Amino acid sequence: MLTVIGCFVGEHNLWLVALAALVCTLASTTAIALLTHAGQAGRRGRYLWLAVAAVAGGSGIWATHFLAMLAYAPGLPSGYGVGLTLLSYADAVAITGLGFALATMGGRVRAAIGGAVVGGGIAAMHYTGMAAYEVPGHLIWNPGVVAVSVAVGAVLGALALVAGLLAGTLRGRGLGAGLLILAICGHHFTGMGAVTIQPDPTVTIPASAIRTEWLAAAVALASSLILLLAGAALLIDLRERRRAESERERLRSLANAAVEGLVVCRGGQIVSANEAFARLAGTEAASLMGASLSTYLPGLTATAGTAGEALESELVPAGGGTIPVEVILRPMAEYGRQPHHAVAVRDLRARRRAESQIHYLAHHDALTGLANRTSFHARLEREMRAADGQGTRLAVLCLDLDRFKEVNDLFGHAAGDAMLRDLALRVGGLLEPTQLMARLGGDEFAILTPQGHGSAEGSAERLAERILAMLAAVPAVSGPVIASSIGIAVYPDDAQDQRALLSHADAALYRAKAEGRGTYRRYDASMGAQIRDRRMLEHDLRHAVSRGELDLVYQPQTRIDTGAVTGFEALLRWRHPERGPVSPDQFIPIAEETGAILEIGAWVLREACRTASLWPQPLAIAVNVSAVQLHNPHFVQFVHGTLFESGLKAERLEIEITETALIRDPARALLTLRQLKALGVRIAMDDFGTGYSSLSNLRSFPFDRIKIDRSFIKAVHSNPQGAAIVRSVLGLGRGLGLAVVAEGVETDEELSFLAAEHCTLAQGYLMGRPAPIAIFAEYTHGNAQDPVASVA
Repeated sequence: MLTVIGCFVGEHNLWLVALAALVCTLASTTAIALLTHAGQAGRRGRYLWLAVAAVAGGSGIWATHFLAMLAYAPGLPSGYGVGLTLLSYADAVAITGLGFALATMGGRVRAAIGGAVVGGGIAAMHYTGMAAYEVPGHLIWNPGVVAVSVAVGAVLGALALVAGLLAGTLRGRGLGAGLLILAICGHHFTGMGAVTIQPDPTVTIPASAIRTEWLAAAVALASSLILLLAGAALLIDLRERRRAESERERLRSLANAAVEGLVVCRGGQIVSANEAFARLAGTEAASLMGASLSTYLPGLTATAGTAGEALESELVPAGGGTIPVEVILRPMAEYGRQPHHAVAVRDLRARRRAESQIHYLAHHDALTGLANRTSFHARLEREMRAADGQGTRLAVLCLDLDRFKEVNDLFGHAAGDAMLRDLALRVGGLLEPTQLMARLGGDEFAILTPQGHGSAEGSAERLAERILAMLAAVPAVSGPVIASSIGIAVYPDDAQDQRALLSHADAALYRAKAEGRGTYRRYDASMGAQIRDRRMLEHDLRHAVSRGELDLVYQPQTRIDTGAVTGFEALLRWRHPERGPVSPDQFIPIAEETGAILEIGAWVLREACRTASLWPQPLAIAVNVSAVQLHNPHFVQFVHGTLFESGLKAERLEIEITETALIRDPARALLTLRQLKALGVRIAMDDFGTGYSSLSNLRSFPFDRIKIDRSFIKAVHSNPQGAAIVRSVLGLGRGLGLAVVAEGVETDEELSFLAAEHCTLAQGYLMGRPAPIAIFAEYTHGNAQDPVASVA
């Protein structure tokens, strides 16, 4: 060691040594910068930049050595062999390039081996260059110091490339460059300390040797090359910095534009975070740098779950509380050349609210907020199992609004919806937490009320009484009055399963409606038989047309003054194959409720028109039409088609409708009647006086006839009130120019009264009972006295 220090202090020009150190610093810094860039370039670019780094590093090593040799002053003339000097330069570039190539292949071990090879290149260049040194004497080497110099170069070279390439930071690159400087300078001065010159006058310097001046020029050229490459490395570094900063800014903008929170962390520490995550965390994005990820996502580790798998967790913002989030972790091997993890954080609050809303809608009625049918059935199933296990009872109350359809027709669906909401609110206020009210559909509601070990019937009836009393006490400030009927069934007394229990409660409800409405009934066995009988009747009625079970009978309409038959009313009859004749009062309402009246009414109209078209006498044929038919959008087209097919003249057909058919949709009814009038069809108001607003209907709708209801004709000669009504209707008809037909005339006294009051037409048992048309052949095929054309 003393030899090295002595060599450095006593035999070297320190100014030139300083210049050599400066060149070495430039070369080392340039080489590390170029080498870093080569590691980041693609395959083709990597080889190019490795070559440039090898030239820069090799030139630096060579220039440093020969500058130091120029600074060496042994006191003897000297020169340098051309071949070995050039070979030393080639050694420096080639071996250094090999080491650089190994170091950039990746990994700490390869970097260390590559650095050691670079150290070997420094040694090869140094001792080849020393072999080119020509002096009048002999060079004597100390093998131990030579070995130490080689070791110093290899170890420091290995450390230099490990630090410079793997740190990935400016500080790491500076450390690598510093270690490379120490490797070059340390090896040179240690190697110079290993040589001793023994003068020998007999040794001469060859004439071909490079003189010191020429060597200085070569060193200057090499130094210029190094400076050029250093400048290029600086420009590259600046360009890369700008590109990296631009890329980082672009990535930051892209990350901040993301709706989801994005975090990059290393070892559980946040390295970067976007603004979306900062908003979730309730803080600024800058303050998140360096913070622990577990502060905001406790319990979440970098190895949690499978990479790319979504995990649900809780985020704890700075202000406290928790936010439900979905987290996806993914490793980032290329981020900063060190292992990192990217964490995507999605706010689940909106999704949770949507899921909650969907769950609510799936189990509740949207209009009233009550439980819906699905939720009710699930609760009923649970309560039935609980009742079985505890030996208790369970009552079900079915209720619906009385005449709710009329409310919709008269006041509109908005009023109907308001009534349903009001009912749900008022009845729900009477219930206890253990009871459940549900809307099953339309105006149909059900109440589930678990009972104790006592009588369920009494408790359920008291609840029904409270509901009806509460509804009866509601003042009718405006709009329709809420009225309801209730049916009660008890499990297990009345039924053993859910379906039967609800069916029996519905049967009790039907009985309550049949017995006056606005009341309640408890199920008994006879109700079940009635419901089953009605259901069978509904089923058979749907097939009555196809099975040929329907017939038409005809009742004559007669002029009171002459007794002449002016036309017939077609009346429907159903002869059931097992029940026999079924009253129209029984099956017509069922047909209207179930919609079967459309098919049945169409059959009646076709059959009546076909029959009337066969009469030689042009008598009128009257057909009753229900409200369902009248409001069917295709009814007018059907009437027109029926007239065309049968060949019946339109003026011979008379459509009879009741006032109730007009209330459902007056505008549509008026349009339909006007279209029928345009075809030439006559329109008659049936059962006049029993509807809602007879006088206004006569003024608004295009009627040709008025048919006084039979209830006013019965005993009209002895009933002063009935007589007054009939006189008023007859006077109204004359004033409006409408023919008046009195229905239900059964006695001579009634007919005499009508004649005295100048009533034109009558219909009833006195003139003829309903019968097959063949019975009236004398009128349809004989010489009719007054055809329909003569009737007003």
